[in-house]
Amino acid sequence: MPWKGSPAKPIIPLADLLEKGRNRNGDAVALASSRSQFTWRQLDQQSTHLAQHYLLLGLKPGDRVASLMPNRTALVIHYLACLKAALVATPLNYRYMPPEIDHALQRSDASILLHHAERDADVAACRSSEHLRLGTIRYQAGDGIGLRWEELLARPQVDLPLPKPGLDSPAFIYFTSGSTGEPKGVVHTHGTFGAMLAAAIGGMELTSRDTFLAASSLSHIGASMFGLAALAAGGRMLTPRSTDAREVLPMLEQFRPTVMLMLPAPLVALTHDREVTREEFASIRLCVSGGDRVSSRLEEEFLATTGKSIDESYGMTEIGLTAISPPSGENRWGSLGKLCPGYEISLRDAQGSEVPVGQEGRMWVRSPTNMVGYWGDPAATAATIEDGWLDTGDRIKIDADGYLWFCGRQKQIIIHDGSNICPQEVEETLAAHPAVNLVAVIGVHDVVHGENVRAYVTCHPSMPCPTSAELIEFARQRVGYKAPEEIFFLSQLPLTPTGKLDRPALKKWASPDFSDFSENEQ
Repeated sequence: MPWKGSPAKPIIPLADLLEKGRNRNGDAVALASSRSQFTWRQLDQQSTHLAQHYLLLGLKPGDRVASLMPNRTALVIHYLACLKAALVATPLNYRYMPPEIDHALQRSDASILLHHAERDADVAACRSSEHLRLGTIRYQAGDGIGLRWEELLARPQVDLPLPKPGLDSPAFIYFTSGSTGEPKGVVHTHGTFGAMLAAAIGGMELTSRDTFLAASSLSHIGASMFGLAALAAGGRMLTPRSTDAREVLPMLEQFRPTVMLMLPAPLVALTHDREVTREEFASIRLCVSGGDRVSSRLEEEFLATTGKSIDESYGMTEIGLTAISPPSGENRWGSLGKLCPGYEISLRDAQGSEVPVGQEGRMWVRSPTNMVGYWGDPAATAATIEDGWLDTGDRIKIDADGYLWFCGRQKQIIIHDGSNICPQEVEETLAAHPAVNLVAVIGVHDVVHGENVRAYVTCHPSMPCPTSAELIEFARQRVGYKAPEEIFFLSQLPLTPTGKLDRPALKKWASPDFSDFSENEQ
């Protein structure tokens, strides 16, 4: 029998998701950063004004509007304007380089690109930028050349009716992290994205009393969807310009957020920052993390430093926030929490049969949040969605109380001498060593064993680094045959554009054909 969360909540109308906050107190602050603040009324007026002038540029409902922007309040206003004008917001990760920008622009067939002027050279290096139907809009360009975002907002007000998009109208195209191949454009409609906002509000128990700190990239679905969900609930949204402690800590002090989102890697750095105090986190009722596993070591250090627990969650670009520990319930460390409203899952074995409680299986999801497909890629869509069920590719087990437990990604499972090894389990073990800061584990081809376990490790700069042999023995005492055969110590680990551990890059380094790897094994 499939497992179900509570019934789905009513879909949030995206074209007017500011309604609750605007009607409640239009002069209260709705959106803020360390440099600017907008009341509900100002946010509504600016996004409407921008939506009208986007249409006056010649954009039409359904056109893709790409953005290459760092975390700024302007990006939130841009998203709201696209939703109001029935345009398809197409965020590009700000860490993208020209080939990745080119791929996203070509795949989405974008009509125009909004980008920060500091990326002028990278945009100019893209062949696709020359073929954008309406060119580019530059943000914070001081030279006055071309179409500037600030100039659009300064144009006179117009009386232009805005279209009314249907639930089937596309709203967002988010590109996947590329952790399992070339990034694909995930399409969400006004219906599926509105359902995601409703599920996130229910799962995180968001209310108008909440202030949400989006300490993650707003070009990724996590931070942008959570932030828009907070606004839809009538709460306040904060947009730090980076995830550095120098940016996040002052916002914690000034705005006293109640909910924050941060990926595990920057959470590790924040936890180890010498300036962090418990008082700065006193207002936080919910610290959400996901994307990569949250190690028990990080949970323990974060609790000791801040007095708060990390609430690990499960979600995908294709389906939104699927599971989270209920804030008013028990937070079981190591689990992914319980299903959010509207979600239904099926855990299946290799033959497609349901597995019993406590046994791991491949997780399929059915929900009103499910993407409608990958833009321009019907083959990939058909390979992922079957009879309304979406194949996550993740191995999950569920306990008798409905808590989900991550058992590994199917494509990352290491097969050593016929035994399946989950890299996240080995990472968790190595991360428990006091000298280890971050760790990533992959499988490397071996003619005898099929695959061997290899770990890449960074050490705490304040502690002596163990030898490879010492760390392997540390792991063997805890996980036996699953321990790595070799360990490479790095100054830093590669991350994907969304801040996850970049295992494909490590796989490339492990290839015998790759000769640029300069770090040494110890």
